[in-house]
Amino acid sequence: MLGFRRRRRQRIRSRPFPPEWLAIVERNVAYYRLLTPAEQAELRDHIQVFIDEKRFEGCGGLEITDEIRVTIAAQACILLLHRQTNYYPKMETILVYPHRYFAETTVRLPGGAVLEGTHARLGESWYRGPVVLSWDDVRRASADVYDGRNVVFHEFAHQLDSESGANEGVPVLPRRSMYIAWARVLGEEYAQLIEDLKHHRATFIDAYGATNPAEFFALVTEAFLEQPLQLQRAHPQLYEQLMTFYQQDPAARLTRARSETS
Repeated sequence: MLGFRRRRRQRIRSRPFPPEWLAIVERNVAYYRLLTPAEQAELRDHIQVFIDEKRFEGCGGLEITDEIRVTIAAQACILLLHRQTNYYPKMETILVYPHRYFAETTVRLPGGAVLEGTHARLGESWYRGPVVLSWDDVRRASADVYDGRNVVFHEFAHQLDSESGANEGVPVLPRRSMYIAWARVLGEEYAQLIEDLKHHRATFIDAYGATNPAEFFALVTEAFLEQPLQLQRAHPQLYEQLMTFYQQDPAARLTRARSETS
Protein backbone atom coordinates (compact mmCIF):
# COMPACT_ATOMS: atom_id res chain seq x y z
CA MET A 1 0.00 0.00 0.00
CA LEU A 2 2.77 2.43 0.93
CA GLY A 3 4.67 1.56 -2.24
CA PHE A 4 1.56 2.17 -4.34
CA ARG A 5 0.94 5.54 -2.67
CA ARG A 6 4.57 6.55 -3.18
CA ARG A 7 4.48 5.67 -6.87
CA ARG A 8 1.15 7.45 -7.31
CA ARG A 9 2.51 10.60 -5.70
CA GLN A 10 5.57 10.45 -7.91
CA ARG A 11 3.33 10.32 -10.97
CA ILE A 12 1.32 13.30 -9.73
CA ARG A 13 4.46 15.32 -9.03
CA SER A 14 5.80 14.54 -12.50
CA ARG A 15 2.83 16.21 -14.19
CA PRO A 16 3.26 19.72 -15.58
CA PHE A 17 2.02 22.28 -13.10
CA PRO A 18 -1.12 23.89 -14.58
CA PRO A 19 -0.30 27.45 -15.69
CA GLU A 20 -3.61 28.73 -14.32
CA TRP A 21 -2.62 27.35 -10.90
CA LEU A 22 0.75 29.07 -11.11
CA ALA A 23 -1.02 32.35 -11.85
CA ILE A 24 -3.13 31.88 -8.71
CA VAL A 25 -0.07 31.16 -6.54
CA GLU A 26 1.83 34.15 -7.89
CA ARG A 27 -1.17 36.43 -7.45
CA ASN A 28 -2.49 35.25 -4.08
CA VAL A 29 0.40 33.77 -2.10
CA ALA A 30 2.94 36.51 -1.40
CA TYR A 31 5.19 34.08 0.50
CA TYR A 32 5.90 32.25 -2.76
CA ARG A 33 8.07 35.17 -3.87
CA LEU A 34 10.37 34.69 -0.87
CA LEU A 35 11.24 31.13 -1.86
CA THR A 36 14.20 30.10 -3.97
CA PRO A 37 13.47 28.62 -7.43
CA ALA A 38 14.18 25.13 -6.03
CA GLU A 39 11.76 25.69 -3.14
CA GLN A 40 9.13 27.02 -5.52
CA ALA A 41 9.47 23.87 -7.64
CA GLU A 42 9.19 21.66 -4.54
CA LEU A 43 6.14 23.59 -3.40
CA ARG A 44 4.42 23.18 -6.76
CA ASP A 45 4.94 19.41 -6.53
CA HIS A 46 3.44 19.35 -3.04
CA ILE A 47 0.45 21.42 -4.16
CA GLN A 48 -0.42 18.88 -6.83
CA VAL A 49 -0.35 15.96 -4.40
CA PHE A 50 -2.25 17.88 -1.72
CA ILE A 51 -5.07 18.88 -4.07
CA ASP A 52 -5.29 15.35 -5.45
CA GLU A 53 -5.63 13.78 -2.00
CA LYS A 54 -7.70 16.29 -0.03
CA ARG A 55 -11.37 17.16 -0.37
CA PHE A 56 -12.53 20.78 -0.22
CA GLU A 57 -16.12 21.55 0.78
CA GLY A 58 -17.77 24.96 0.66
CA CYS A 59 -19.91 26.06 3.61
CA GLY A 60 -22.31 28.95 4.03
CA GLY A 61 -23.07 29.03 0.31
CA LEU A 62 -19.43 29.22 -0.82
CA GLU A 63 -18.65 27.49 -4.11
CA ILE A 64 -15.21 25.87 -4.14
CA THR A 65 -13.00 27.01 -7.01
CA ASP A 66 -9.43 26.33 -8.12
CA GLU A 67 -8.47 29.68 -6.62
CA ILE A 68 -9.61 28.51 -3.19
CA ARG A 69 -7.98 25.08 -3.51
CA VAL A 70 -4.65 26.35 -4.79
CA THR A 71 -4.37 29.31 -2.41
CA ILE A 72 -4.98 27.13 0.64
CA ALA A 73 -2.89 24.20 -0.60
CA ALA A 74 0.11 26.42 -1.33
CA GLN A 75 0.21 27.81 2.20
CA ALA A 76 -0.42 24.45 3.85
CA CYS A 77 2.44 22.95 1.85
CA ILE A 78 4.93 25.69 2.79
CA LEU A 79 5.06 23.90 6.17
CA LEU A 80 6.17 20.72 4.38
CA LEU A 81 9.18 22.08 2.49
CA HIS A 82 12.45 20.13 2.94
CA ARG A 83 10.78 17.55 5.17
CA GLN A 84 9.73 13.93 4.82
CA THR A 85 5.97 14.20 4.71
CA ASN A 86 2.84 12.12 4.45
CA TYR A 87 0.70 15.17 3.61
CA TYR A 88 -1.28 15.61 6.83
CA PRO A 89 -2.46 11.99 6.98
CA LYS A 90 -5.05 12.50 9.73
CA MET A 91 -6.86 15.20 7.75
CA GLU A 92 -8.91 14.49 4.62
CA THR A 93 -11.27 17.46 4.34
CA ILE A 94 -10.98 21.25 4.35
CA LEU A 95 -14.22 23.11 5.06
CA VAL A 96 -14.22 26.68 3.77
CA TYR A 97 -16.64 29.44 4.78
CA PRO A 98 -16.88 32.67 2.80
CA HIS A 99 -16.38 34.81 5.94
CA ARG A 100 -15.70 34.36 9.63
CA TYR A 101 -18.19 31.95 11.13
CA PHE A 102 -19.59 31.52 14.61
CA ALA A 103 -19.00 28.49 16.80
CA GLU A 104 -19.52 27.48 20.41
CA THR A 105 -16.15 27.40 22.13
CA THR A 106 -14.80 26.33 25.50
CA VAL A 107 -11.29 27.54 26.30
CA ARG A 108 -9.40 26.52 29.43
CA LEU A 109 -7.12 29.38 30.45
CA PRO A 110 -3.95 29.17 32.53
CA GLY A 111 -4.86 29.00 36.20
CA GLY A 112 -7.94 26.86 35.61
CA ALA A 113 -10.42 29.47 34.39
CA VAL A 114 -12.83 28.39 31.65
CA LEU A 115 -14.06 30.74 28.94
CA GLU A 116 -17.27 29.66 27.18
CA GLY A 117 -19.42 31.30 24.55
CA THR A 118 -20.10 31.83 20.88
CA HIS A 119 -17.21 33.43 19.05
CA ALA A 120 -16.39 34.42 15.48
CA ARG A 121 -13.77 32.04 14.12
CA LEU A 122 -11.11 32.48 11.42
CA GLY A 123 -10.43 28.77 11.41
CA GLU A 124 -10.06 25.64 13.47
CA SER A 125 -8.38 22.27 13.25
CA TRP A 126 -9.90 19.03 14.49
CA TYR A 127 -7.88 16.04 15.65
CA ARG A 128 -8.50 13.25 13.12
CA GLY A 129 -10.97 15.60 11.48
CA PRO A 130 -11.24 18.53 9.11
CA VAL A 131 -9.56 21.90 8.98
CA VAL A 132 -12.08 24.75 8.85
CA LEU A 133 -11.13 28.10 7.32
CA SER A 134 -12.63 31.50 6.54
CA TRP A 135 -11.83 32.31 2.89
CA ASP A 136 -11.78 36.06 3.55
CA ASP A 137 -9.15 35.57 6.24
CA VAL A 138 -7.15 33.13 4.11
CA ARG A 139 -6.90 35.72 1.34
CA ARG A 140 -6.08 38.55 3.71
CA ALA A 141 -3.33 36.58 5.45
CA SER A 142 -1.80 35.22 2.25
CA ALA A 143 -1.34 38.76 0.91
CA ASP A 144 0.81 39.92 3.86
CA VAL A 145 3.89 37.88 4.73
CA TYR A 146 5.18 40.18 7.49
CA ASP A 147 2.35 40.59 9.99
CA GLY A 148 2.85 37.26 11.79
CA ARG A 149 -0.76 36.24 11.21
CA ASN A 150 -1.65 33.41 8.85
CA VAL A 151 -4.68 31.25 9.55
CA VAL A 152 -3.54 28.46 7.21
CA PHE A 153 -0.10 28.22 8.83
CA HIS A 154 -1.79 28.19 12.23
CA GLU A 155 -4.38 25.51 11.58
CA PHE A 156 -2.05 23.23 9.65
CA ALA A 157 0.55 23.54 12.41
CA HIS A 158 -2.14 21.99 14.61
CA GLN A 159 -2.39 19.15 12.10
CA LEU A 160 1.37 18.57 12.30
CA ASP A 161 1.08 18.60 16.08
CA SER A 162 -1.65 15.95 15.97
CA GLU A 163 0.53 13.53 13.99
CA SER A 164 2.23 12.60 17.28
CA GLY A 165 -1.08 11.24 18.58
CA ALA A 166 -2.19 14.27 20.60
CA ASN A 167 -2.48 18.04 20.30
CA GLU A 168 -0.02 19.14 22.97
CA GLY A 169 2.60 21.20 21.17
CA VAL A 170 4.92 18.29 20.45
CA PRO A 171 4.85 17.20 16.79
CA VAL A 172 6.77 14.22 15.47
CA LEU A 173 10.37 15.44 15.55
CA PRO A 174 13.05 14.40 13.05
CA ARG A 175 15.17 12.63 15.67
CA ARG A 176 14.42 11.05 19.04
CA SER A 177 17.27 13.03 20.54
CA MET A 178 15.38 16.28 19.86
CA TYR A 179 12.55 15.67 22.31
CA ILE A 180 14.47 16.61 25.46
CA ALA A 181 15.60 19.98 24.08
CA TRP A 182 12.17 20.60 22.53
CA ALA A 183 10.38 19.99 25.84
CA ARG A 184 12.86 22.15 27.75
CA VAL A 185 12.89 25.13 25.36
CA LEU A 186 9.22 25.24 24.45
CA GLY A 187 8.19 24.46 28.02
CA GLU A 188 10.30 27.31 29.38
CA GLU A 189 9.12 29.72 26.69
CA TYR A 190 5.48 28.82 27.30
CA ALA A 191 5.86 29.25 31.06
CA GLN A 192 7.65 32.57 30.55
CA LEU A 193 4.80 33.84 28.35
CA ILE A 194 2.29 33.01 31.06
CA GLU A 195 4.45 34.70 33.68
CA ASP A 196 4.93 37.81 31.55
CA LEU A 197 1.20 38.12 30.97
CA LYS A 198 0.47 37.73 34.68
CA HIS A 199 2.77 40.68 35.38
CA HIS A 200 1.49 42.72 32.42
CA ARG A 201 4.85 42.67 30.66
CA ALA A 202 4.97 43.24 26.91
CA THR A 203 5.50 40.05 24.90
CA PHE A 204 6.45 39.40 21.29
CA ILE A 205 4.42 36.19 21.24
CA ASP A 206 0.67 36.83 21.17
CA ALA A 207 -1.18 36.31 24.45
CA TYR A 208 -3.37 33.63 22.85
CA GLY A 209 -0.30 31.41 22.89
CA ALA A 210 -0.73 31.10 26.65
CA THR A 211 -4.02 29.23 26.15
CA ASN A 212 -2.26 25.85 26.01
CA PRO A 213 0.92 24.34 24.54
CA ALA A 214 -0.85 23.42 21.27
CA GLU A 215 -1.87 27.03 20.64
CA PHE A 216 1.61 28.16 21.63
CA PHE A 217 3.16 25.92 18.96
CA ALA A 218 0.70 27.08 16.28
CA LEU A 219 1.25 30.77 17.09
CA VAL A 220 5.03 30.57 17.13
CA THR A 221 4.86 28.73 13.79
CA GLU A 222 3.15 31.81 12.34
CA ALA A 223 5.83 34.07 13.80
CA PHE A 224 8.63 31.74 12.69
CA LEU A 225 7.56 31.98 9.05
CA GLU A 226 6.32 35.57 8.88
CA GLN A 227 8.38 37.43 11.51
CA PRO A 228 11.51 35.30 11.68
CA LEU A 229 14.03 38.08 12.35
CA GLN A 230 12.03 39.38 15.30
CA LEU A 231 11.48 35.88 16.69
CA GLN A 232 15.15 35.00 16.29
CA ARG A 233 16.20 38.15 18.17
CA ALA A 234 13.64 37.82 20.96
CA HIS A 235 13.65 34.04 21.36
CA PRO A 236 16.80 32.56 19.78
CA GLN A 237 16.51 29.10 21.35
CA LEU A 238 12.87 28.82 20.30
CA TYR A 239 13.78 29.87 16.78
CA GLU A 240 16.51 27.21 16.70
CA GLN A 241 14.08 24.45 17.71
CA LEU A 242 11.55 25.48 15.07
CA MET A 243 14.26 25.73 12.43
CA THR A 244 15.38 22.17 13.18
CA PHE A 245 11.81 20.84 13.08
CA TYR A 246 10.71 22.64 9.93
CA GLN A 247 14.10 22.25 8.20
CA GLN A 248 13.81 25.87 7.10
CA ASP A 249 15.59 29.12 8.01
CA PRO A 250 13.07 31.88 7.29
CA ALA A 251 15.34 34.57 8.77
CA ALA A 252 18.01 33.79 6.20
CA ARG A 253 15.32 33.50 3.53
CA LEU A 254 13.91 36.94 4.33
CA THR A 255 17.38 38.53 4.50
CA ARG A 256 18.26 37.06 1.13
CA ALA A 257 14.98 38.18 -0.45
CA ARG A 258 15.43 41.73 0.83
CA SER A 259 19.01 41.90 -0.47
CA GLU A 260 17.87 40.74 -3.91
CA THR A 261 15.28 43.50 -4.14
CA SER A 262 17.43 46.33 -2.73
